[in-house]
Amino acid sequence: MKNLFPELVALPLLPLLLAQGRRTRARTPRLPEAPGARCGVVQAAAGGPPLRVLCVGESPVAGVGAAHQEEAIGAQLAQALAERSGRAVQWHACGRNGATVRNALAEMVAQVPQAPVDILLVAFGVNDAVAFRRVGAWQRDVLALIEQLRRRCTPRVVLLSGVPPMQAFPALPYPLRWVMGLKAAALDRGLQALARRHDWLHHVPLLLDTRNDASLAAEDGYHPSAKGCRAWAGLLADACPELAP
Repeated sequence: MKNLFPELVALPLLPLLLAQGRRTRARTPRLPEAPGARCGVVQAAAGGPPLRVLCVGESPVAGVGAAHQEEAIGAQLAQALAERSGRAVQWHACGRNGATVRNALAEMVAQVPQAPVDILLVAFGVNDAVAFRRVGAWQRDVLALIEQLRRRCTPRVVLLSGVPPMQAFPALPYPLRWVMGLKAAALDRGLQALARRHDWLHHVPLLLDTRNDASLAAEDGYHPSAKGCRAWAGLLADACPELAP
């Protein structure tokens, strides 16, 4: 019942929520995917082979909200891991603006290089929350996506980024912000449940407090800024299980 609460809340408010959604889309700046290469290497002083990192996800992985791919989550995560491990990090980002997990299953998996990686980051949720996906269907899609990615790149560690706290998105008005926050939280609980059932999955809560620090959000009030991606990367790197050289 707890996972159905957002739907029960949204139903009587539906005409207002739809109107607010239309107004929000009309007035919110449409930011592009960031330019630049979606792969690279962060150098470090220590020798040995670099850590290999693959990021798959929605618009922040594509660099929306950042001025350049070097400021987006793929490169920022590589930088954070290099700082913590002392090792070089080779990174690759496969993201698309507006993608849901179902889109990724149908269209994005085939774009992922078939090569082993050490760390796989999977980062979806906002577009699935907007689509009001049922939690059970969302869990099945997420697990199917991860299983396909594991077959393609055999990661040693899978990081499952928490669904962003949409109740803190500056671009969203009330009550739309409140309802979307409830839905995002329900999907995130679904991710936590998956991680509890599979010990090779590591759920990392996405705790960006844009209410008290607006600079963590991009100018559209919807996507993370470069500073937000840096903070997010730090959370992911701190939660990443220690890897042997």
